[in-house]
Amino acid sequence: MFPQGDLPVAKSDPERTSADTPEGGSANWRALFIEVLAITSSLELAAAAAGVAPARACAERRRDPDFAREWSAALAEGYVHLELEIVRRLRTGDFKTVDAEKYDFANAIRLLTAHRDASARGGGQVRHVTAAEVRASIDRKIEDIRRRKARIEADAGAPS
Repeated sequence: MFPQGDLPVAKSDPERTSADTPEGGSANWRALFIEVLAITSSLELAAAAAGVAPARACAERRRDPDFAREWSAALAEGYVHLELEIVRRLRTGDFKTVDAEKYDFANAIRLLTAHRDASARGGGQVRHVTAAEVRASIDRKIEDIRRRKARIEADAGAPS
């Protein structure tokens, strides 16, 4: 659908070297990565266009909640692109790929359905919490269990 030649790519700057940033690549690679991810929904193509390793992009997503939100939004945009592509193909009678293969409508629609189901359940949302928030949540659950246990024991000891 998107030949790699049509994608934006990181511009070479002879003044910059991979040593200019801690892990190589351009200092502003993230915007280009997100742009290409939205177009292609491909980690590999987005990383290549931005001039970084896919592992670096994944590490940055884990490290930076804002980047993780941008990543999720880009993937959501990718699903919109897929839906528009399906509608366009059906309306225009374009049932073949650029390789003259039959377009796989069934799998495309299955993918959209799975995405919608996951989104409805909140599965598309990435929630970043600190270790302190996790501990506090666990402490609240433990305290709730203790209260319920005490209530059950109190009810068991009370005369009927």
